[in-house]
Amino acid sequence: MSDTPDLTYEQARDELVATVQRLETGGTTLEESLALWERGEELARVCQQWLDGARERLDTAVTPADPESPA
Repeated sequence: MSDTPDLTYEQARDELVATVQRLETGGTTLEESLALWERGEELARVCQQWLDGARERLDTAVTPADPESPA
């Protein structure tokens, strides 16, 4: 699953939604279900990395560089 770092947040989110839907629908073998679960975990991790990065950028943008200087 080394292809996930190239995914955008939206791509990872959409694939995660599709993966969860396949798991919820059922009709897969145990091995397929495990593979889907693992892929879902990886996609969730990628989404979380994107969200964490966005939070960092927002925090940096709204936090003054010098707390002593006027805004």
